[in-house]
Amino acid sequence: MKNETIGENKDTSTLYKPLISIMGIVIIILLWEGVVRITNMPSYILPAPSRVLIALIKSSPLIWSHTKITLYESMTGFTVAFVFSFLLVFAMDNIPSVKEMIYPVLFISQTVPIITVAPLFIVWFGYGLLPKIIIVALVCFFPIAVSLIGGLESTDKEMHDLLKCMGANRMQIFRTVKLPGALPSLFSGLKIAAAYSITGAVIGEWLGAKAGLGEFMRRSMHSFAVDRTFAAILVVSLLSLGIFRIITVLEKKLMPWTELTEEI
Repeated sequence: MKNETIGENKDTSTLYKPLISIMGIVIIILLWEGVVRITNMPSYILPAPSRVLIALIKSSPLIWSHTKITLYESMTGFTVAFVFSFLLVFAMDNIPSVKEMIYPVLFISQTVPIITVAPLFIVWFGYGLLPKIIIVALVCFFPIAVSLIGGLESTDKEMHDLLKCMGANRMQIFRTVKLPGALPSLFSGLKIAAAYSITGAVIGEWLGAKAGLGEFMRRSMHSFAVDRTFAAILVVSLLSLGIFRIITVLEKKLMPWTELTEEI
């Protein structure tokens, strides 16, 4: 009886959490709308949410054409970052000298703001898709690599030694013990990188591009069409949330034991 009550309380709390979050967003939007209308704020300074929604609907074909380019850049850069970080971390995990040589470089690279080097990529590679993909890959590489390194280092040492005593080679130990144990940390890094991927693409487009949401926002700002800029910002947020959600679903599929742990 007690367990049934606890289960009902969990279901109720799970149901109310999304509703509370939605209520918070609705309250902010209503306050925003009310302040703009009461103060008669000019739309070129701060448009009302209703005006942003109208701009989103009217400009939806144009925004969608730019969105496809931004999404392509972000997903390509994200994939490149994942592949390179996985290969590099695998080498670092198996060759200690490689780790000692590259690990400090990873942290030093983060002291250089990406916005300061992004214009150089545009100078070197032009205004096409390549510089934006490189920017996204650089932005996503660090959180994926560092989270994977931390996950591999935190795996069960006793299980590692046991398999080694049983004659397992490095690849077998990596596949059966290290990689499964590192998945929670890896997915944490992937979620962070997912949000960075869209942001990195938009930053690259803002600095110089032929198309994309960043370029759309830049043109809108120059035209004082702030409502269209906010509409693009809304799309960027929705894209980041969508990618985050996809990774969360993938995490549950690849780590079904986490749901069992939560239920217990």
